[in-house]
Amino acid sequence: MTALAITPGDPGGIGPDLCLQAAIDGKLDGIVIADPEIIRRRADVLGLPVSIKHAKDFKPNRTQGVIYVDPIASSNPANPPGISDPINAGYCLQSIEHALQGIGAGRFRALVTGPVSKATIRKGGFESFTGHTEFLRDFFGLPDVVMMLASADCRVALVTTHLPLSDIAKAITKERVEAITTIVIEAFQQVFQIPRPRIHVLGLNPHAGEDGHLGREEVEVIRPALEVLRERYPDIQLEGPFPADTAFTPEIRGQADCNIAMYHDQGLPVVKYHGFGDSVNITLGLPIIRTSVDHGTALNLAGKGVASTGGLIAAIREAKRLTKQIA
Repeated sequence: MTALAITPGDPGGIGPDLCLQAAIDGKLDGIVIADPEIIRRRADVLGLPVSIKHAKDFKPNRTQGVIYVDPIASSNPANPPGISDPINAGYCLQSIEHALQGIGAGRFRALVTGPVSKATIRKGGFESFTGHTEFLRDFFGLPDVVMMLASADCRVALVTTHLPLSDIAKAITKERVEAITTIVIEAFQQVFQIPRPRIHVLGLNPHAGEDGHLGREEVEVIRPALEVLRERYPDIQLEGPFPADTAFTPEIRGQADCNIAMYHDQGLPVVKYHGFGDSVNITLGLPIIRTSVDHGTALNLAGKGVASTGGLIAAIREAKRLTKQIA
């Protein structure tokens, strides 16, 4: 059985803490792609008696108190907790690429990512970096992938991700709504094994535009896209556009396998309200399984031993489930 590849993310954030604590708890069921010195130093700061071993010695289900590391070199292995150092921007991206290459070679079966700082990576010389989702899209040369966050009772996928609010309306085109919704439908059929997924699509404007009185995007963009998709997927329950202020009421939310929001802060606050720290970020449309924590680097918590491992453990569990190899 091949292992999961786990990237801790920013060396100054809580990613290393989460990996170490999960190892102590016996729930870090994977191989960490990192500089061993960063892991060793953080273990010393936290006072955690973790045994650091090379990835070649990995033993599934024998991980309690052990962290298995596939080593790569950091530009600043002494990076202290609480400091997001731009000099390690390349290291953060290298860890992801190393994991992806390992998946391609059959050494790993899926990717679980810890939090990075977009601002720090851009300051480190990678000005076009806007997040893991877009980085993975470009790595595989894909026109589109989809960011979806999932809690215990709510899944939300996004038509647009990390854009300024002023750019969102012009980014929502009929073609993009069709493309993103197609990826969601096919991912639910193929990855989640739901043959007839129930998909709710949100509008962009208040009250879903009130038939054009509060905006034309629903009439001219979203509805025409959904009409095309209903013809293409006649067995799919595809409904919308829903007003975003009522789409997440318990009764309506319970009728959908996934809600498709038009932009980041339209849909994700709902998921995080219901399950922050335990919800999972999943990238749909990739040729691999990738899951992630639902939170950021939390520099103020790094090195203090107080960060919750719930999100990382949930991401590991979901990656295992989606690769059909739950221990």
